[in-house]
Amino acid sequence: MEAVTHFVNDTVEFYKWSLTIADKRVENWPMMSSPCPTLAISCLYLLFLWAGPRYMQDRQPYTLRRTLIVYNFSMVVLNFYIAKELLIGTRAAGYSYLCQPVNYSNDVNEVRIASALWWYYISKGVEFLDTAFFILRKKVTQVSFLHVYHHCTMFILWWIGIKWVPGGQACFGATINSFIHVIMYGYYGLAALGPHMQKYLWWKKYLTIIQMIQFHVTIGHAGHSLYTGCPFPCWMQWALIGYAVTFIILFANFYYHAYRGKPSFSQKGGKHVANGTSMGKVRVYEILRDEQGK
Repeated sequence: MEAVTHFVNDTVEFYKWSLTIADKRVENWPMMSSPCPTLAISCLYLLFLWAGPRYMQDRQPYTLRRTLIVYNFSMVVLNFYIAKELLIGTRAAGYSYLCQPVNYSNDVNEVRIASALWWYYISKGVEFLDTAFFILRKKVTQVSFLHVYHHCTMFILWWIGIKWVPGGQACFGATINSFIHVIMYGYYGLAALGPHMQKYLWWKKYLTIIQMIQFHVTIGHAGHSLYTGCPFPCWMQWALIGYAVTFIILFANFYYHAYRGKPSFSQKGGKHVANGTSMGKVRVYEILRDEQGK
């Protein structure tokens, strides 16, 4: 018990010290004065993951077609706005895309960049609705470990990013990811319009490939910064590399089962029968099938 007490005290002291090097510009922005709101929302998200399926167990799934159309295309607009603001702000500030330390000044372009990154962080909280819609529509096969890991960690990690490094190298990954999310939510928005759009959505496979390329580029960019001694916090660079590696592994596993190891099904007695495939592949098949109506 004494060891736990020491650990908690040391953690509190470390957090208090870390606040002395946090960005003073953002401390009074919404959600930024304390990690408690971000952690509370994340805990509510995890609670809904447990309670939501139980609530829906004996209920009919909600359709939510119009809601999904509005939501997905709204996310397209939000992510496009973020990417546009980051591109304009970094160009106006004369950013180098290979090495750029954080400028904590109140320069109009730097504040614009920090604001765009704050919206990027907020967007990760809004994306919790992805999971809520899956559960309310009883499409729990889409709530995979990759899905939950991505949504829960991004919101928390980007609070840390905005609190300490809202600018510099942090813009690189956020800009790329925002553009990819424009494409991704555009895909889901079109899919929500109805089955007649399916013939235009053949490019889902390439969206997954682009996402995996993104993680490799992130590792290369952070590795280059570390190698050249770029004056951007090393802890952030190493965290990005480690985080990107986990996504490469998880996305590669999804890609293999979804596009390289698709199960073959035969209809027998009204039931799907897998021919020599694992249940993991069956589950991926169900995920891809469910996406037709997202």
